[in-house]
Amino acid sequence: MIEILFGTSACASLKLAQHYGQGEFLGSSIGFFAANHPDGSKPTKEEIKAARQEAEEKARLVWEKATPMVGDPADVYGFPLLLSIGDISENQPGSKRQQALEHLFSVYPAEICRAAREIVEKAQEDLTAVRQRTALGESLRIWYSDQPDEMCGFYWFMEQLNQWAASDQQISIVKLPEWGLTEEGSAVLRESWNGLAPQEWRRYLDLGLQKPMPPYLKQHYAALWRELQRENGPLRAVLNGQLVSASEKLYDDFILLEIAAAGQEFQEARVIGQVLGKYQGISNAWAARRIEEMIRAGKLEVITEAAGDSPIYHRVLKKCPQEL
Repeated sequence: MIEILFGTSACASLKLAQHYGQGEFLGSSIGFFAANHPDGSKPTKEEIKAARQEAEEKARLVWEKATPMVGDPADVYGFPLLLSIGDISENQPGSKRQQALEHLFSVYPAEICRAAREIVEKAQEDLTAVRQRTALGESLRIWYSDQPDEMCGFYWFMEQLNQWAASDQQISIVKLPEWGLTEEGSAVLRESWNGLAPQEWRRYLDLGLQKPMPPYLKQHYAALWRELQRENGPLRAVLNGQLVSASEKLYDDFILLEIAAAGQEFQEARVIGQVLGKYQGISNAWAARRIEEMIRAGKLEVITEAAGDSPIYHRVLKKCPQEL
């Protein structure tokens, strides 16, 4: 079974999920966090050891309760093309997609910005491999959600399958429900497949969320993607359950609300964090790009610059009251 996803971390997590819970638990690679005390003092060696043991015990219990997905990591293909942003006129990812990613990643240090070319090249390579395997009759399972990049990825991939004349019988889909359950049984809001822990994937299949591709649905979504390509707006967003083209200013009001709630001088990263915590569909890089536009328009002033190895939004800004 070929697995298709549209996020980097989701792809890595699903690969782990395929064998998560098999064999003996190895706790040596477990990460944990030992916070300082309220008075600022650091934890002792004994406290750090106890925290490590507690983290390993929790991880062991999760491992032992997990049901592996089963599969081969070589069957998992990720297309983290962030198609909700920028030019989508290309039939397959190429120079225009690379330029869109480079523009978005320009808020990060240079080495991350260079990753745009690698993402596009890997997507081209993987798309060729999936096409060849599909032509041989292999089945595909596509994981998507209402998160704009995943929904765009889903529409885009339906157009690829439509061009390949893939049979509907080869295709199954798994759409992420808005709410999920934690290990403790509490409800949790899920925005996308990114961030899902390895032990959680099988649970969503056990809920019966995997569906066969309904007849003619592939052509329907492919046609919708071609219409979005024709419009080729600066953004795409999910509004009332529909993927639509949108203005680049779509999220500006949300950003301005958080700026208004901040002090005269404020940490840009904190404002962006508030935006991401309240509104779905916005990435930290896009919020930072929009704040850059506000700075260029004279609405905000830069007080301190970010360190050279940090994203540009790790700085202090000041409001220009006459402009906001």
